[in-house]
Amino acid sequence: MRREGTAVKVLVIGGSYFFGRVFVMLAAGEHQLTLVNRGNCSMEEFGVRQVKGDRHEETVWAQCTEEYDAVVDFCAYEPGDISFVLERLSGSAAQYIFISTVDVYRRGTGLASDEDAPFETRKLPGGAGAYIAGKVALEGELREQCEKRGIRWTSLRPAVLYGPYNYAPRETVFIKMAVQEHWLPEITDADGSFQTVYVKDAAQAVLSCLGNPASYGQAFNLCQDGCMDYHSLIRAIRLAAGDEPQMRSMTAAQAQAAGIPLPFPVSAWETERYSNEKGKRLLGLSYLSPEEGMMRTYRAFEKVYRA
Repeated sequence: MRREGTAVKVLVIGGSYFFGRVFVMLAAGEHQLTLVNRGNCSMEEFGVRQVKGDRHEETVWAQCTEEYDAVVDFCAYEPGDISFVLERLSGSAAQYIFISTVDVYRRGTGLASDEDAPFETRKLPGGAGAYIAGKVALEGELREQCEKRGIRWTSLRPAVLYGPYNYAPRETVFIKMAVQEHWLPEITDADGSFQTVYVKDAAQAVLSCLGNPASYGQAFNLCQDGCMDYHSLIRAIRLAAGDEPQMRSMTAAQAQAAGIPLPFPVSAWETERYSNEKGKRLLGLSYLSPEEGMMRTYRAFEKVYRA
């Protein structure tokens, strides 16, 4: 097992947006990082090497010639993405950490899915269905390709990620309303709930897996203890704003008609549950409460939306 504080060479695929960005910011001071991404956002200020190009370009991997202790893949979405990398990587990799999602589990079971729960095999509609199908296929590809090459593998399955640098219109929609419009919606008929994970906690989980035998050949759900719903989400944002925003009661249909996105499950039938016990037991993972995480997220974005 890697000793605490021992630097390792890490090849990061992605690593400039949100989850990957926060991981790079945490890891750069301790480890030697090489990033492969399109270079739309430079990360070189953090002392990392950045190889610019698309992951599907063969010339990219010809530039990755070192013996890497780990590959951390933030942006594998389609079947073949992992095998393409491993077939063309000029250097070597001792461990492959794949960022998957809790969405790989079969929906509607009514149970809290642990890491051994069955995957979703139905073909679900739209872009979300394609995303889930891709991640499910890559879970199998990860094991097959790594075991064939003698590479240790780890799959991390985060729930809904939130926090500083989030570019997805989720919690930031309501934070922006609180800061700029001074009001927040109270969705009166929402009975759905959702599990989240603060992005820094998720990044710390990746760090905990680097060179850690407890993570080899394992998958881990990443989610905070307990759930949030629209009531607790809005309450946490309003508290972070000093109780200044006014509340406006409305139904989900009225909110959508007014152009207010509702990015989280609104109805109880949409709600899914996940267990985080395995990561806490084997890796010693811990999580901020959703309320504290939302408080920190508000403070980060408040500066942006007041500018």
